[in-house]
Amino acid sequence: MGRAAPRPLLLALLWLGLCRGRVVRVPAGSLVRVVGTELVIPCNVSDYDGPSEQNFDWSFSPSGSSFVELASTWEVGFGAQAYRERLQRGDILLRRTANDAVELHVRNVQPSDQGHYKCSTPSTDATVQGNYEDTVQVKVLADALHVAAVPPSPPGPGRSLSLRLGEPLELRCEAATASPLHTHLALQWELRHGGARQRVLALTREGRLHPGPGYEQRYHGGDVRLDTVGSDGYRLSVGRALAADQGAYRCVVSEWIEEQGAWQEIQEKAVDVATVVIQPTVLRAVVGRNVSVAEGKELDLSCNITTDRADDVRPEVTWYFSRTPDRPSPGPRVLARLDRDSLVHSSPHVALSHADARSYHLLVRDVSKENAGHYSCHVALWVPGHNRSWHKVAEATSAPAAVDVTWLEPDYQVYLNASKVPAFSDDLTELQCRVADQRSLAGGVRVTVTWYYGLSRRNDDSAASELLAAMDADWTLRYGERSQQRARDGDFIFSKERADTFSFRIQRTTEEDRGSYYCVVSAWTRQRDGSWAKSRDVFSKPVHVFWPSEDSVLVVKARQPRPFFTAGNTFEMTCKVSSQNIKSPRYSVLITAEKPAGHLSGPNETKDIISLDQDAVVRLENWTDASRVDGVVLEKVQEDEFRYRMYQTQVSDAGLYRCLVTAWSPVRGSLWREAATSLSNPIEIDFQTSGPVFNASVYSDTPSVTRGDLVKLFCIVTVEGAALDPDDMAFDVSWFVVHSFGLDKDPVLLSSLDRKGIVSTAHRDWKSSLSLERMGVLEFLLQVHGAEDQDFGNYYCSVAPWVKSPTGSWQKEAEISSKPVFITVKMDVLNAFKYPLLIGVGLSTVVGLLSCLIGYCSSHWCCKKEVQETRRERRRLMSMEMD
Repeated sequence: MGRAAPRPLLLALLWLGLCRGRVVRVPAGSLVRVVGTELVIPCNVSDYDGPSEQNFDWSFSPSGSSFVELASTWEVGFGAQAYRERLQRGDILLRRTANDAVELHVRNVQPSDQGHYKCSTPSTDATVQGNYEDTVQVKVLADALHVAAVPPSPPGPGRSLSLRLGEPLELRCEAATASPLHTHLALQWELRHGGARQRVLALTREGRLHPGPGYEQRYHGGDVRLDTVGSDGYRLSVGRALAADQGAYRCVVSEWIEEQGAWQEIQEKAVDVATVVIQPTVLRAVVGRNVSVAEGKELDLSCNITTDRADDVRPEVTWYFSRTPDRPSPGPRVLARLDRDSLVHSSPHVALSHADARSYHLLVRDVSKENAGHYSCHVALWVPGHNRSWHKVAEATSAPAAVDVTWLEPDYQVYLNASKVPAFSDDLTELQCRVADQRSLAGGVRVTVTWYYGLSRRNDDSAASELLAAMDADWTLRYGERSQQRARDGDFIFSKERADTFSFRIQRTTEEDRGSYYCVVSAWTRQRDGSWAKSRDVFSKPVHVFWPSEDSVLVVKARQPRPFFTAGNTFEMTCKVSSQNIKSPRYSVLITAEKPAGHLSGPNETKDIISLDQDAVVRLENWTDASRVDGVVLEKVQEDEFRYRMYQTQVSDAGLYRCLVTAWSPVRGSLWREAATSLSNPIEIDFQTSGPVFNASVYSDTPSVTRGDLVKLFCIVTVEGAALDPDDMAFDVSWFVVHSFGLDKDPVLLSSLDRKGIVSTAHRDWKSSLSLERMGVLEFLLQVHGAEDQDFGNYYCSVAPWVKSPTGSWQKEAEISSKPVFITVKMDVLNAFKYPLLIGVGLSTVVGLLSCLIGYCSSHWCCKKEVQETRRERRRLMSMEMD
């Protein structure tokens, strides 16, 4: 801790704001209070941030020179002897509001309490910083404020006033002061309704009027006013009393004084003026009940009202209509209204008349069925207010009167029958809904139909109905979810054939359409506004749409009419078809051949040869023998029998032949639906020959080559058994490769050579080229020029031998394939890096020479002048030295 500074210096620093210290503050200026009121003086310490409570001492001086102890927050016996009795009674007490703030309360202020009050805080700081005390002056005035009700009211809540809704209300009170100081009065009227008080209208100390919450509109409209009467009278006027104006009224007056630009409330007094009771207006409305009227006649209802008001009140009458007496949502409909200006608002068929002062009649012309329901009238009484305003003083609603409209209900019968019943799927179904006995349907009656589908359940006869289509009164057809898409596709057709007949047609009946169907015929009656109202619904008996469901059966039997023995003959096979539970079938036939495949292709493969569709159109499928385009024939012998012939058979035609038959049913005329498919038993072509046996093998002298080298592959055909003249045999040779170490990928055709010597080569995406040539009658050479990395893999050849028969025709033998030979392609490292090294050395040499040339040119031309000057300077120095 430093040495304490002199007090004058601290005060100077405090006023200049050069240091911060503790400051005790009380209200500035002086406080004015009236005898008998309560004095409250707050005191707080600024710039105090301690965690504990600050101690405060209060002292009092009548003149401001000599202070005596009054009260303390930390010392009980601090107060002087003259104040201890008031301290014990609680007339003088301290109330702490915060750790650094306290309030001094002096109740029932007396003239002797006028003087100076000082608030101080004891300090234990070694360094004095700030102001530790502050003083305020208190003035005590005599009670000179007078407040009274006019006329004087008895003790308690005041006099009692009874008013009716809409009657005027006036309340008065007097307020005056005889204070020697220049004071101002503020006055406000309060209403206590229940336990809450509400401000009605207030006059401020500046002489301004402020309406309370909820009274703004009435104040600006002139219905609620506050006027002065004489010098000390204040009158509250209400032009038209409302139910909310009931309660106890009192007049509250406060006295204010202005000290040093700030307003202080000296005292406040209130007086109960009156208790106002608003008597409700008696109002009743009655309408006759249980009225029955015939359709087309007039309905006359009267609304009789009873009230105790005989003054200037105006009624407002409204007639309501509802289907039910309890008025369900969306609520009753307004038929007619007579406003408070006696103007009638109604529709052309409804009239509202004023028979006398207490009776109002409703007249409905040309009654129809839609007028049946419950009628009620609502009456509201209005009284005029200020500025042409109106106030509702009472309202009442009559009990609903039931009105029954009798009319001649349409009488007719509905019959539903099935004119066309399906026997199979995709058949046509037609239902007709007929209206009979239309005696009462003449005139303004219209009939429409609604179709329903019901899926019968097994446990009982009940059904879950689904809407198919509904026809509105304006002939608009609405589809249900079940029929919406099929109606758009033209599969469901709804029509009206005659005035009394509606039809429903299913163009293609499916399994899902089996079930019960019924129709509902609705009668509609035209209303006076041109609309249609439904008057009756008549249901037909259901009609069941059902047919026995059995699986389609299709059987195909193939046979060979004549035995088959040698190649070159004609092969013939017939297929006989039989079917059950298929409507009007037509058949399509596909001839398939199951031929043995090579060992590289896996199991036997089935090829499609020729087909004939249900419209008798023949098409070749996978028949690839160009020399025998007309060698196969498929024809229809009968509706259920087909014949297949193959002329000039070859040995390669050996295999198992079948008929794949598909039955089709007609749908929608020219369309067909697949009903069933069946495969016949196989007929085998097996040539028993003793001719030569051919074998094929592949070898290569270069199974491993370097990239860019030549690869040679030889395909050698060997003949075993009977010796053949070389001119009597020829070969179709094809080369394949499988680009993998195993045989798990599909073979790729490289090149082929037919028996006539025509070579065909497949397209390749890399640079290497292929050549295929015949080296001899039984030897064929495939060469890969400039082998690339992509040329590795398993190579094999496929050979199809052709042998000339004794008759001079060529017969194709079974195709044979050789075993594969694996070819690998390696990279030549020296050749791979030779050209990049030469290019790198060449580029380096060129760049070096170019750098030298640029340096020489720069030094020769750009720096030539500077070098000459330097030489001249040297010669000049040498001359000077010699001199």
